[in-house]
Amino acid sequence: MNDNPVARWAVLILVASAMFFAYMFVDVMSPLKSTLEKTVAEGGLGWSSTVFGTYASSEYFLNVFCLFLIFAGIILDKMGVRFTGLLSTALMVGGAAIKFVGISDWFQATAFCGWLDSWWVAMPGTAKMASLGFMIFGCGCEMAGTTVSKILAKWFKGKEMALAMGLEMAIARLGVFAVMWISPLIASSFPDAAILAPVGFCTALLLIGLINFIVFSVMDKKFDAQLEEAGIATSDHSAEDEFRVSDLGKIFTSKMFWIVALLCVLYYSAIFPFQRYAPNFLETTLGVSAEVGARLFSFFPILAMVLTPFLGAFLDFKGKGATMLMLGAVIMTVCHLCFAFLLPVFPYKWLAIVLIAVLGVSFSLVPAALWPSVPKIIDEKILGSAYCVIFWVQNIGLFAVPLLIGSVLESTGGYLVPMIIFASFGVMAFIMSFFLKVEDKKKGYGLELPNVQK
Repeated sequence: MNDNPVARWAVLILVASAMFFAYMFVDVMSPLKSTLEKTVAEGGLGWSSTVFGTYASSEYFLNVFCLFLIFAGIILDKMGVRFTGLLSTALMVGGAAIKFVGISDWFQATAFCGWLDSWWVAMPGTAKMASLGFMIFGCGCEMAGTTVSKILAKWFKGKEMALAMGLEMAIARLGVFAVMWISPLIASSFPDAAILAPVGFCTALLLIGLINFIVFSVMDKKFDAQLEEAGIATSDHSAEDEFRVSDLGKIFTSKMFWIVALLCVLYYSAIFPFQRYAPNFLETTLGVSAEVGARLFSFFPILAMVLTPFLGAFLDFKGKGATMLMLGAVIMTVCHLCFAFLLPVFPYKWLAIVLIAVLGVSFSLVPAALWPSVPKIIDEKILGSAYCVIFWVQNIGLFAVPLLIGSVLESTGGYLVPMIIFASFGVMAFIMSFFLKVEDKKKGYGLELPNVQK
């Protein structure tokens, strides 16, 4: 089936749209930070910056401290992409539903919410319940991300793999653009449910994502049957290549793997936590409304969406993956330094849009080169586990950094130090990308070589 362009690109659309909805849900409350900090009487939830940071970190709590992502990798390599895909999307829907209930007026009036309010009083009961739902959602979202990577590696093997992964990332990031516009718009249309309505809308979209994975599962089952009829073994079904837990040692003992994992956590720690605070950063730095701040930041994925497919195609046919990683880290560092020192001095909207869009270029270069490089250094039968271990390391940073930024923001009252922290991650990511290029040159993994086999 994957020799048929219509079939393999249909698979891409199905799984990418599910991740599009997931990315929307991840940032649905980012444009609403100011509203969240209002009192309940004013239509908010009474959260502080520290509470918001704790909530943002909760998405990664179970993945990091309960090692869920490690188990997710084992599940993926043992049970295959169909089972894992359905499980991950179901977890996203379930976690989203809990979060939706947790911020509702109905829940705030319950005795259970009052009991939650009575302990760890710095964290309101609504925030505790929302964080619980976000934890469960986060398990499903990260599991889905690794599953999608393995799906595309399977369906586009020997074909346009980097282009497919680039397009998937571009479509997913369109969710960031969409929610930065849609969330404030829904909030203003339903002033009595300014927080609940956007969350409910994105929860409904996650249900569509679950349906998409059901359709994909039907197609993938037929694909596996065709491979078996043709005598072509797959990593999910081959007896001699069957995954064993002991195979994880090949991951943890790989120097190249750890360089990639550290590069990943350093780079993404300067991107995803920044997304949580960016609308409020622009609101305070430029002196605009929360809605305008969100709309300005919505330009972040625009150039990324346009460039990522082309960069993926370039990587497929020309290579230079390690070089792209270095360039992406440099661009990200410069952008965060400009946010820290240039934008406060020249608080113009056009300058903010330019910096945000250029940051999106970095968000094209690094992921477009990073994820297609993993199959070059890891055996296919443990590829799912490798992606999950990378995501686990990444989640450690994504859990810790929002807590750090929220605490620093609370203590300093401004965004100068947080922006410097983000820039420092970019510097360290550049150092790791340099080590990656040196190691690739020594060992010949082929990270600078094209993906398409001639």
